[in-house]
Order: sequence, then structure tokens, then C-alpha cells
Amino acid sequence: MICAISGEVPEDPVLSTNSGLLFERRLIRRYIEDHGKCPVTKEELAMDDLVTVKTNKIPKPRPLQAASVPGLLGMFQNEWDALMLSNFALEQQLHTARQELSHALYQHDAACRVIARLKKERDESRTLLAQAERQIPISAAGPAPVAAVTNGKRALEDEVGPDGKKIRPGINPVIIDELTECNSVLSAQRKKRQVPPSLAPIDALERYTQISSHPLHKTNKPGILSIDIHHSKDIIATGGIDTNAVLFDRPSGQVLCTLTDHSKKITSLKFVPRDELLITGSADKTVRVWQGNEDGSYGCRHTMRDHGAEVEAVTVHASQKYFATASRDNTWCFYDISTGSCLTQVGEASGQDAYTSAAFHPDGLILGTGTSEGVIKIWDVKSQTRVAKFEGEVGHVGTVTAMSFSENGYFLATAALDGVKLWDLRKLRNFRTLSPYDPDTPTSSVEFDFSGSYIAVAGSDIRVYQVANVKTEWNLVKTLPDLSGTGKVTSVKFGADAKYVAVGSMDHNLRVFGLPGDEQMEEAKSESAVQ
Repeated sequence: MICAISGEVPEDPVLSTNSGLLFERRLIRRYIEDHGKCPVTKEELAMDDLVTVKTNKIPKPRPLQAASVPGLLGMFQNEWDALMLSNFALEQQLHTARQELSHALYQHDAACRVIARLKKERDESRTLLAQAERQIPISAAGPAPVAAVTNGKRALEDEVGPDGKKIRPGINPVIIDELTECNSVLSAQRKKRQVPPSLAPIDALERYTQISSHPLHKTNKPGILSIDIHHSKDIIATGGIDTNAVLFDRPSGQVLCTLTDHSKKITSLKFVPRDELLITGSADKTVRVWQGNEDGSYGCRHTMRDHGAEVEAVTVHASQKYFATASRDNTWCFYDISTGSCLTQVGEASGQDAYTSAAFHPDGLILGTGTSEGVIKIWDVKSQTRVAKFEGEVGHVGTVTAMSFSENGYFLATAALDGVKLWDLRKLRNFRTLSPYDPDTPTSSVEFDFSGSYIAVAGSDIRVYQVANVKTEWNLVKTLPDLSGTGKVTSVKFGADAKYVAVGSMDHNLRVFGLPGDEQMEEAKSESAVQ
């Protein structure tokens, strides 16, 4: 006595005279009203074909589980488990909905920030355009004037060559004589140089610790990419991802000024102490020369736009009258500081490597450049020709991130993914490799101190080595931890006489390592007693 539709005992059973099947009256009536067929045999069926089956009215028996206390407890347990599972599913759905809402709000906030930044850049561009229109007189409408003719050639043709590139004036014989004389004087002085008695000794470096930390850059765009120090005034300049260059007076702990004219990150900067200048190179493809004022502020004196890609390195000539820049457009430029003019722009036609680092030799007649493919190139500045090239098994693995010449004139240090390679310029060979970090941690900075007695290497931390000769081991003097928490130290610079070490990382703080205050005073007293 089971209903063919519900599979349960019917309360009001009816029998089909066509098929002999048993149904619950209310179920079969609804099905016939909707379909007019038997739900099982699919034959035509009407209510008149159903016969009521008379049964005794008996109460339904209780389920077997409800007949005992343990059965009831089991039923309750099953209900509780089902309730908990349903509650867990609801909590998961709620968590997913919260994550989606948080992501949507983050995207909305990011979109608002991008829109605000674009509006700001648009307004700045409009302002600059309006200023340019006021400064540059607009010629009356009409045909373009014919270029003036000088010595049978148009003046415009003198500026642009047949390949479409600008024709530079070049390094003339007067400048070459000046560079040669500077080289002769510095070479003669170098032979007489001695290590200054005021240089920080090894036992002092071993006690170096962080003595100050200064939040100079923006927190929403953290990262200090370059550091330089004006040793005579003890001023530290930092260039950051936030597009700003900050000048910091270390003795007073005060920010002198913030330079904000660049539109993208500042990749390199250098002081020119003789004329109180600062040179900055940026990813916005420009180089700027800043003039220092008596009140400590700096104003933009020249803006150079000769490169077609990011400017990665700035290096100043020993005469402090010229400087060079290296760019990802596979060229390096040689500039006159006083006029801001590009005297020559050098690139190799067959080369596709981007220049990522550059440095002048202390004597000024040699320029070193590093590329994104791990190649080191040595150039003769007078003739602008490449005189040496280190690549392949001899060169680096990965991008050359930094290079530094020792003041002794013999050693060159270059940094890349595979560590620091030390080169003997007399024999043009690699005589030692420092690999302080694991293969996945690049070395981002390397720097000799001015005396040539120490070399600092930066990657996931800062390591200071004692400079020896070609055959002797270069011993590790001190390891300074990266206290930024980012694990990426981007720049390192020695202070005067290696009395302190300035460090920049991928956060917004400039950190200074040196002797604590009391030990520093004792060190100064002992030095004065020796003198």
C-alpha cells in the first residue's frame, strides 16, 4: 500500500482502473489537472478512472528512533550537526562577501587616487604650458621663415644630422688639454698620498651601530635610491622614488630643502662642492643642475633633456667642471656644468644594452659604464672610444647596479646579481669576487671610502671590508643590519674619514651608522692626543 508518486503510505488512497497503480488522491488530482496523464505509464487518465480504496483509520506508528531515549538523542544530535553545518556555510558566505566588499572599496579608493593624481598632473601641465606661452613669443601666422644660411649651410642642418640625431659640439682640444692637465696633477698627488691619521680605525668600525634615523621621504612612495655627501659641510643628499631630492644637514638633524621638480623617481645624484651645485638624474629622462644659495636652499639652474630613456647614473669629473650621465637609451653624455650643454653623446650602434651605472676614474680620463646585461665597458674620455670590455664568463650575471673606482687609481669595484667583482685596471683582469649574499639577492650598491682603505657592499644588509692588495684577502670588518625591515639596502656612502656610514633602503628613512655619542667623543679625544 505505497503511493506510486510519494513512495509513502497514502492517507486517502485511490486506485487507477487503467494501470492498477495506487496513488494519494490529492497528489494524483493535481497531476491530472496539470498534465491529464498517468505519472508512471504516461497514458491518458481522468479522475473518473480512479476508484477509492477503503482502509481502516489507524494511527501512524512512531519512527523507530523516537521509541527510545538514545534514539531521541541521536535525532537531536543529527539536527544539531545540520544546524552547525548550515551556520558554517553562512559564515563562509559572509567572509567571502566581506572580502569582495573590501576589494571593491580598495579598487574604488585606488581609482580615486589615480584620478586625483591625473588631475594634478593635468593642472601642472596646463600651468607649465601657460608659462611657456607667456615666455616664448608666438610668431604671427604665415609661412615658416627660411633658416639662415652660414658658410653655404643652413643653420638648422648644423643642429640635426642626417640620421635625425642632434650634432654635438664635441670635446674640443682646449677641454682635452684641461682634462690632461687635471689628470697629470692628480696622478702626481696620488703618488704622495698617505692614509690620513683622522681615518676611522678598524676597531672603531667594528663598534659601529645605528646612531640616527630620519624620515626624509614620503611614506606612500617609500624608497631611497641614491645618496651623496657634501663632506666639507656634512650635508647628505638623498634621491627617492617619491620624485624628491632631500638635502639633510647631519650635525643639526634638520632638512635644509626638498627639491620637487622631477616628475618620476630620482635614480642618481651627485654634489659638486666647488660651486655648491647638486646634479640629479631621474627616470623622467631629464638631468637637472641645482644651484645652492646662502640660506641653504637650492634652485634649478639647468635642465637637460638629451636622453631618450631613464637616466640611471650621474658622475662628476675630478675637475668639477664637467659631468657625465648614463641612460637606458644605450648612450652616455658628457656635459659642461657651467653652461649645462651636452658636449658629446656616445653610443654604440651595435649595442642594445641599457646603461645602468657609470663612474669617472679619480684621474678623470677614464669613464666606466655598466649595462643591463652584465657588461662592463671602459671608455677613453678624450677620444670617446671604448678601450676595454668585460663580458661573458669574465663579466657579471644580471644588471650592473653600481660601480666605484678606488682613490688609489688601480681598483674598480662593480656590483650585480652575482655579487661584487674587483678589477685590477693595470692588467684589466678580475682578481677577486665578493659574494656576500645568496644567488637570489642582488648587490645593489658598492662604494670605496675616499682614502681607499675600506669598501662597503649593500644588498640585504651592509658589509664593510678592509681593502688589501691583489694577492691578500679582503677581510670583513663589520656587518650592519638592514633595520628598514624591507631586506633591500639600495645605497651606501661613507662620511668624511669613514666616521659614519649613510644608508638608504626601500623605506623612507635615511639611517646613519657610527660610534655612539660617548665613544665618539673618546675617539676624538684620542685622535687629538695623537696629533
